[in-house]
Amino acid sequence: MKRNLLSQYIPLIAAVAATGILVFSPSCANTTTPPSGGPKDTIPPVLLKYSPLPGDTMVNRHKTHISLTFDEFVVVKDVQSLFLSPPLEKTPKYRMKGKTLIVYFESDLDSNKTYVLDVTNAIADNNEGNMYPGYAMVFSTGKHIDSMMVTGIVQDCNTLIPVKGATVMLYKDHSDSAIFKHRPDAAIKTDDWGYFCLRNIQDTVYRMYAVMDMNNNNIYEADNEQVAFMDTLIRPVTKVNDSLPELMKYVMTDTLACLARKTEYELNLFKEVPSKQLIVNKERIGERTAYITFMAPDAQIDSIWMTGIPADKLITQFNLEKDSLEIWVNDSRPQPDTLFLNVNYMKTDTLGNLVPTLEEIKLTKPRQTAAAKSSRKDIKKEDTTTVFTIDAKPENVEQYGFVLEFKFPLVESAFDSLEFRYLNPKQQEFADTYTVEQDSLNIRKYTVRPTSKLLPGYEYYLKVPHRKFKDINGFYNDSSEVKVMLPNDDKLSSLSLVLTNVRNKYIVDLLNEKRDQILRSFTVDTDQTLLFPYIKAGKYSIRLTEDLNRNGMVDTGNLLEHRQPEKVKFYKLEDGETYIEIPEMTELEQSIDVGEMFK
Repeated sequence: MKRNLLSQYIPLIAAVAATGILVFSPSCANTTTPPSGGPKDTIPPVLLKYSPLPGDTMVNRHKTHISLTFDEFVVVKDVQSLFLSPPLEKTPKYRMKGKTLIVYFESDLDSNKTYVLDVTNAIADNNEGNMYPGYAMVFSTGKHIDSMMVTGIVQDCNTLIPVKGATVMLYKDHSDSAIFKHRPDAAIKTDDWGYFCLRNIQDTVYRMYAVMDMNNNNIYEADNEQVAFMDTLIRPVTKVNDSLPELMKYVMTDTLACLARKTEYELNLFKEVPSKQLIVNKERIGERTAYITFMAPDAQIDSIWMTGIPADKLITQFNLEKDSLEIWVNDSRPQPDTLFLNVNYMKTDTLGNLVPTLEEIKLTKPRQTAAAKSSRKDIKKEDTTTVFTIDAKPENVEQYGFVLEFKFPLVESAFDSLEFRYLNPKQQEFADTYTVEQDSLNIRKYTVRPTSKLLPGYEYYLKVPHRKFKDINGFYNDSSEVKVMLPNDDKLSSLSLVLTNVRNKYIVDLLNEKRDQILRSFTVDTDQTLLFPYIKAGKYSIRLTEDLNRNGMVDTGNLLEHRQPEKVKFYKLEDGETYIEIPEMTELEQSIDVGEMFK
């Protein structure tokens, strides 16, 4: 077998060597000093020689060395990309000897095992930094080379954007604890496209995972790493053939070639909810303001009080996930330099059980707050008045209204004193009625909505009069007014989504091209048409998230419970493209069969 493999590679080696002689003239022999002038070198290094040979068997497992000789001097850009599968306890080491990269291991290899050393994304030439596309050295410490392979892609569970550098792992041990306790039986890093190909593996049944292995120990650590898993066991069905596109190494900028590779499996990375519950952080951020945070969501608090402060003077508010609690003292008098907060809650004990626990938390006044104002110039507006903001953006005021958010909770309010008026295109002024709704998750936030429909060309004004609102500091507000008009740019476009076959509750988001910003968001549970007006020309994505538990947020997964994160799908056009390109001055309509999309 070894002789046949060698005979296949001899012509290739000769051709590569001849190409290197033609391309690199004697005047460029000293590659450590780049020649002055002439075109910039854009050719990546060429691999000329290697040891052991591809497919070698009975390789010595003690003090094993692998050498790769290139046509020019090279450097290792990323030592973590020198990746051995199956991985050893310690990562591979290397040294340079002229133009030869020597990779070695600090521990012995296992007997009768097929190994793959992958050097993708690891090596570049010494002068210009041109990256070597990569190479996979396959050898065995036994008499046999394993011949199966699996492919796939790893992506973020929320954006479905491919994830580079995730470690894909295969385990012959099917127990739930395997990924926490020992290294996998095969592994590989994903490339720039989130793509992986686990080659030369055994023909057997595996559990498949992917991990963002932060400390490169090839073991999953739930507290600080993301994970993905396949719901079912897998078994490879494809045999290794070096002519397959999936096994070839491409320059990552070769989009067509990279996207043409077939994927058998799709893994969605998520961050698990911590399993332990305890208070992990606390801070007093003002005279009457503090917060505490918990390690896990859904904190269960039986009671909470401050020493020396009446219970009716304490205001608390959880965030949506119930892992952060804001606390205010509703008393305008000066507070002590140190407050003592008592929290009776369910905490995880040393056995992993939730037990009632009383903790006293010391909250020290911030230094800048404790220090007295040295002069009048040190006193800011927020030291004497109720601080608030009014948010009203032209492009989404129809959907979100006018949002008032106060810095501190209110103890007196007069929302009926707000003044809402508008000017029509003839500059005639009219007063209008409005509604006020307090946010269910933020007691300091209120939404004001005009009763009448907003119209293009009209100027809308919302005024908060002087001394109508008083906060817990005993301060009253200054007057403030905001003006907003619907966008009147003729180049803006609109998108209508006709949703049908809606069987569950879904969160529908309009995202920008990078998918890092939500421009508009709706929650739906019936067939309806959603309108996204005032859109600038560009590329956008429509993301739908299945909210099965109907809690209004995207829930993550759980590995031990075999629960995947809530399903996320991006609307695809007929050609498979997930981006909708919206031109100027266009009214687009897209129909989405939601049931078919999530079947």
